[in-house]
Amino acid sequence: MQGRAAIALLLLLSACASSTPALRGSAAGSTRITNLQRAAKLPWTDEGRCVVQEASRPWAEVVERCFTALDTDRVRFRDTTGQCTVASADAAALGIGVCVLAAPEIVVGAVIVVGLVVVAVAIKEELDAYEFRQLYPEEVKPVVGTMVAPRETVAKRKPQPEPSGQDLLPPLPPRHRRRPSRCEPIPVPHRGGDDEHNKCADRIPPNRFPGMDALVDGKHFDALQVGVPVLWEIKTDQFDTYSAFLKVTVVEDQVRTMREERDIAKACGYGFVVGVSTEEHKEALLRQDERLHIVVTGCTR
Repeated sequence: MQGRAAIALLLLLSACASSTPALRGSAAGSTRITNLQRAAKLPWTDEGRCVVQEASRPWAEVVERCFTALDTDRVRFRDTTGQCTVASADAAALGIGVCVLAAPEIVVGAVIVVGLVVVAVAIKEELDAYEFRQLYPEEVKPVVGTMVAPRETVAKRKPQPEPSGQDLLPPLPPRHRRRPSRCEPIPVPHRGGDDEHNKCADRIPPNRFPGMDALVDGKHFDALQVGVPVLWEIKTDQFDTYSAFLKVTVVEDQVRTMREERDIAKACGYGFVVGVSTEEHKEALLRQDERLHIVVTGCTR
């Protein structure tokens, strides 16, 4: 019985996946956005990472590869056309859902989602970045060889306090129609080998170049924020544990560097944000320069 169920399911998946030929070039880009918009209406257990990774494939293949990441407890499938029915109940448990969802046009009432759907984080980031590229194409230059760091699964990730949405975006500088070549962001490897610091830099803004710094006018910045022209400097110092003397020394040195970074960012048409791990560190920096835009990330070493 199980053997027949497996065969039936494989045949069903093959039929669904082979219904759309592979696309290339600009057509593939259009396919990617269409798939992301379609997936944004569904609940995902992995923040949409699988869909983002596979979105350039035909929709049927995306469904086949990412169906296990779908929150099936919140989705009901109805084979309203009768085309997805299989003889085996074992195969039907998975196969009908894949077949219905993979259809080029989903019939009204075939897929029912229980509860309100909040767009998965990874999918939202991709769609926001696409919208930004459409609105401000001169702000985005294609980069050859950009590396994408693997994302950890939700189940293994430690919960981290998130900065407030109000703090994330400083007032943006006037947008330059064209930046000098020295101001174009170049992805370069993170420096220092501090994994926790680098993870924070990739996650909090979030970073347009995961796993990389942004080199602007000869200066390394820890991140260039996705969707907006904002450069970030991330600090994960254990500031609260420092002696009084060390706190003063560290703050004076950091503020001097941050002012230089802020000036470079502003001259090149970027906003500038500093992320620190604790409120005490933030307050100490603001006492030295209240014009700095600082947020508390909660990131630790």
